[in-house]
Amino acid sequence: MGVQFLSEEWAQEATKVLNEHSGFTSAIANVDLSLQFKVTDSPSGEVAYHFVMGGGQASVALGETEDADVTVANNYDTAVAISKGDLNTQAAFMTGKLKVSGNLAKLMMHQAALTSFASAVEPMDVDY
Repeated sequence: MGVQFLSEEWAQEATKVLNEHSGFTSAIANVDLSLQFKVTDSPSGEVAYHFVMGGGQASVALGETEDADVTVANNYDTAVAISKGDLNTQAAFMTGKLKVSGNLAKLMMHQAALTSFASAVEPMDVDY
């Protein structure tokens, strides 16, 4: 049995997995980026979480973060599809399933780190 998607345990496990993945920590060695996510229509209502990278380390935590570089909003079905690898973020953005606001230039500058994120968390056992 895995961790429940978008739960406190999921955030803690994602943080652990990311910081133990040498490819990911190498990809974020010089990255300073914070992302705020807002997911609507989840089984527990709206869920906010943030993903922060800095100093070669990453953290995922539930709740809001101040001064996020970028805010990403989508519904639960889209978040699940992206998490499972069934939908890539670019396709979700282009079809309007994912809304992005904030410093888009900074986000695009760190695409390699975000791609590495997906690879690092892929082995996680997640329940949806």
